[in-house]
Amino acid sequence: MAGRIHRRVGSLLERRGLGSQADPEEADTLLHDQPLPAELYSASVAGRVATGPRAGRRLAKVGDEVDAEDLAALSGRRCAVVAGFSVHADVSIPARDRMRLERLARYAGRPPLATERLSLLPDGRLRYRLKRRWHDGASRLIFEPLDLVAKLAALVPPPRFNLVRYHGVLAPSAGWRPLVVPSDPEGDNPHPHPECPAGKQAANIKLQQYGKGRGRNYSWAQLMRRVFAIDVLQCPACHGRMRIVAAIQAPEVIRKILQCLGLPARPPPLARALPDQEIEELYH
Repeated sequence: MAGRIHRRVGSLLERRGLGSQADPEEADTLLHDQPLPAELYSASVAGRVATGPRAGRRLAKVGDEVDAEDLAALSGRRCAVVAGFSVHADVSIPARDRMRLERLARYAGRPPLATERLSLLPDGRLRYRLKRRWHDGASRLIFEPLDLVAKLAALVPPPRFNLVRYHGVLAPSAGWRPLVVPSDPEGDNPHPHPECPAGKQAANIKLQQYGKGRGRNYSWAQLMRRVFAIDVLQCPACHGRMRIVAAIQAPEVIRKILQCLGLPARPPPLARALPDQEIEELYH
C-alpha cells in the first residue's frame, strides 16, 4: 500500500507539472504568494531550522545514536515506509469497542506540544523531552525560543483551509455514502419498492436534505466529566447523585447567594502586564 501511494502521488505530481523535472520555484505558488509560510512549512518537513542564524541547519537532538540496521526492528508488523510515504496499520479496534475508539480519536486530536515536557535550560534555550525515543535514538530536542515559535507557526492552518477530509465511501460525492452513514429514522422511505414514484421522490428529497441532521449535544455535567474528569453531580458528602433544580443567571441574585455563603462575589482584579525586562528577570 505504501508503494502504491508513492507511485500514484508521483504520477499525480507529474500530470500537474510538479514532478522531479519541474522548477521548484515556478511550481510552488505558495512560495510567491506567501513566502514566509512556505519557508516555515519546508523547514518543518525537512526537520531543519527556518529562521535565525542557524537557518537551514538540522535540529539539535540529544540521545543515543541507532544503527541503520536496527531501524527495521523498531518498525511495527503492519508498518511500512517507502520513499517518505508511511503507512501505519498496527492498531486494530473491535467494531463495538467504543472506549478504545474514543482513545484513538483523542490521540489523533491531541495538541502538538505537551507543556509538562518542555523546560527552560540555563542558557535560555528550550528542551523538549520526547514521549518515545525516535528511530535515530533522539530522546530530547533543543530549540532556540524563536525556532520553537517557527515550528508551532507551521502548524497553524491557512485561512479557509479544510482540516477534515473524507475519502472513500465517506467522501461527499460517494454513491454509497447514504448506505453507510446513519440517517434520521423519521425520514425513512415509506415506499421501499424501487419502481414506486413516491419512493423515488422520497429518496430524492432525503438525499437533498442529507447532512442536515443534528449532532449530539452533551450536557454541561457530561462535558465537565469528559474534559476534566470531574463529576459535578456527585454529592461531596454522601457521594449520591444530585440533580439540577434551577439555573440562576441574574447577576444580582448570584451575588447575594455568594455573599450568604461567605464566598467572594467579585472576580479577582486583573494584574498588570509585565514589561519584557521583568519577564526576563523571572527566568534568570
